[in-house]
Amino acid sequence: MELLGAKISPFVRKARVILHETDQTDVIFKEVTASAMGGEAALNAANPTGKIPVLLREDGPALYDSRVICRFLDARAEAGLYPEARLWETLTLEATGDAIMDAAVGMVYEKRFRTDLGLVWDDWLEAQWTKVTRALDALGSRWMSHLYGPFDAGQIAIGCALGYLDFRHSERNWRAGRDALAAWEKTFCERASMQNTKPE
Repeated sequence: MELLGAKISPFVRKARVILHETDQTDVIFKEVTASAMGGEAALNAANPTGKIPVLLREDGPALYDSRVICRFLDARAEAGLYPEARLWETLTLEATGDAIMDAAVGMVYEKRFRTDLGLVWDDWLEAQWTKVTRALDALGSRWMSHLYGPFDAGQIAIGCALGYLDFRHSERNWRAGRDALAAWEKTFCERASMQNTKPE
């Protein structure tokens, strides 16, 4: 199997972390170019939406959307990263991480594709960051016990989301006033899977 993606994508990183954590070394990673304005032909052929990651399988159609791929990889390895006993909490935490990523990636695209046109919408950028800060505050007030609980896919999503904020929006200093979440992230990012997938 091949995982198509870009190492700087937080959505791709989620899948790569699961591959590392579950020791699925038979899955080959292939770097592809993805863009909100249209990616390369091989990517678009595998995923009509042109988004990453995409998992190419020999025995079935390509899988896409990071949540679908992560569930598949977890099931394939029987790793238990989506535990039945707290499945809905794990999925909600994963959705929270993905929502942070969506807003943060959208901010990058807004500046990347519209700056030269003089069309950057500052109010929209701040609205996206407000989504991020609301999610971060909710993590700190509602989810710390889960984050410190048994390792699961929800924690991976949050770790990748926070890593992306550091990578693309470090000037926003998400840690300010969020000591508990910052302390959790400091420990979580020391995992070998997080170190080996850190965007550069």
